[in-house]
Formats: sequence, C-alpha cells, structure tokens
Amino acid sequence: MISILINSGIVLLAFAGMEFMAWFTHKYVMHGFLWSWHEDHHRPHFHKEGFFEKNDLFFLVFAIPSAICYILGTATSLGFLLYVGIGISIYGLVYFLIHDVYIHQRFKWFRQLDSTYSRAILRAHGAHHAHVTKEAGESFGLLVVAKKYYGQYRRNKQSMQTE
Repeated sequence: MISILINSGIVLLAFAGMEFMAWFTHKYVMHGFLWSWHEDHHRPHFHKEGFFEKNDLFFLVFAIPSAICYILGTATSLGFLLYVGIGISIYGLVYFLIHDVYIHQRFKWFRQLDSTYSRAILRAHGAHHAHVTKEAGESFGLLVVAKKYYGQYRRNKQSMQTE
C-alpha cells in the first residue's frame, strides 16, 4: 500500500513538474534558440501547408526523456524512473488534448468546453499567440493560468447575462 502511494506521488510530482518544464522550454527554448522550429506555430493557419508544423518536433523533445525513464525504470534498479516517465506521458497526453485538440482544433473531437478554467486557458493562449515574434511574449504555460484571464471571463459572462 505504501509503495502505491509513493509511486502515485512520483507520478503526480512528475506531472506537476512538467508544467514548469513546459513553461521553461516554451519561454527560453521555443522562443529562444529553437524559434526556427516554433515560429510556424505563431503564423496564421491559412499560411500553413499540410497538417504538421515544425513545432510538432517538440513532441520528441518531451517524449524522449519519458521513454528513457521508462527504459531505465524497468531495466535498472532505478524503478522510480518508471513512474517519472508515466507522469511525463500523462502530462504529454493532457497537453495534446488541451493544446492541439481543444485550443487549436487540429482534431474536431470536442469544440467548446464552457467553464471558467477552460475559457481562461483559451484567453491566455490567445494572448500568447497575439505575439508573432519570439520577443515580447506572455503566458508561456498551459495549465497554470494567470488570474487576469479568469477575470476577463467573469466580466464577459456577467455582461452577457445582463444583456
């Protein structure tokens, strides 16, 4: 029972740590020295050719450490790494569902979630994409959203109810 709790805790910590890693990588790598991979993601969709973007290469940036954790966690005495890999994988799945499916509608699986949190995510990501250069960006995370994006939703929702 204790090992289940510990392993579950490792998965949750790895998942939470990935939000920081995603923010850090987005701000300092994607909008830094690997802007050439990420730039097409900031271009309007009508300028894109095909389904894939160079930005999709970042899937590998996060998938490789997860795979290494799976391998080392099962093949060595470092079994905890398996659970780190699981946490990274779960974050990757959540990131894909929220970013690629929900926000960018690359797949038409679900259209519009209507909650304060989902609207805040859309507003924060929209603010991020308002910048088309690698400088002067904002809102580099995905799941942790600044309070100002929640406030916009509340004001808009209240004004819609009074009309």
